[in-house]
Amino acid sequence: MALLELRNVRKGYGTARSRTEVLDNIDLTVEEGEFVAIIGYSGAGKTTLISLIAGLTSPDSGKILFGGKPLVGPDPDRGLVFQNYSLLPWLTVFENIQLAVDQVYPQWDVTERTAHIEKFLRMVNLTRARDQRPSELSGGMRQRVSVARTLAMNPKVLLLDEPLSALDALTRANLQDEISQLWERDKKTVILITNDPDEALLLADRVIPLSRGPRATLLPSIPVTLPRPRDRRGLNQNAEFKRIRNQVVESLVNLASEPLKAERPVLELPKLEPADISRPRSFFDRTKGSRTDATKPAVEAATP
Repeated sequence: MALLELRNVRKGYGTARSRTEVLDNIDLTVEEGEFVAIIGYSGAGKTTLISLIAGLTSPDSGKILFGGKPLVGPDPDRGLVFQNYSLLPWLTVFENIQLAVDQVYPQWDVTERTAHIEKFLRMVNLTRARDQRPSELSGGMRQRVSVARTLAMNPKVLLLDEPLSALDALTRANLQDEISQLWERDKKTVILITNDPDEALLLADRVIPLSRGPRATLLPSIPVTLPRPRDRRGLNQNAEFKRIRNQVVESLVNLASEPLKAERPVLELPKLEPADISRPRSFFDRTKGSRTDATKPAVEAATP
């Protein structure tokens, strides 16, 4: 039995008169311990999809099953790393992680919780920054706090919503390596949302393109058969990497060449022709129901 299943899921926003259908006919199966990357253009509905999986929003139709049971609302078993860090600015690094740990492990005493938090601070190399606040951290450090906070909850599924898209290239590469090492060690189920083909191939077991919206849907998955661990420097010379990358890029290029689907029915306007002002104007005589020349005197035109 798959750990996560989405069956014919559909989601839209708006009212009946003005509504946008974002996702349509979404079918997805994720096995336990699998690393899946969902790739697509901005605005396609990737964040809506990850929000559905996280339980932050509900589908309009279809089913989402987690462990064979209907998914209802958010749960610590599905940890979400947001794109914008989502750290509380008045709390320190330690306290931001502690807030999550206290909610998940209320039965632990202070010593156990402190040791647990410090373990994940070491894991993301933030032990020296434990007492700093988010405003004192770089963007990469803030994102590492967000990753550590989510991992400290020990979720069964790690959901990554483009967590590295706002970072510089060097910091992004370092965090990619950290995420890869974490997965290699713990083999947690991971769903990564990204718009970077290289990132998807470096980290994932398979890549699933998301078509353009509205009514975006998942296309057939592309297996990533590259051996682990993966070295980005060596991948550039790997023929299999180039083949899979070309397949992913071609799928995205084909999506870009498709015409956008109409969100609303096209309204036909009445066919109007401009009046010929070179001809004498006329008016309709309502009394007799006849058309008369406006250049004649009104009394003459009305005379039988």
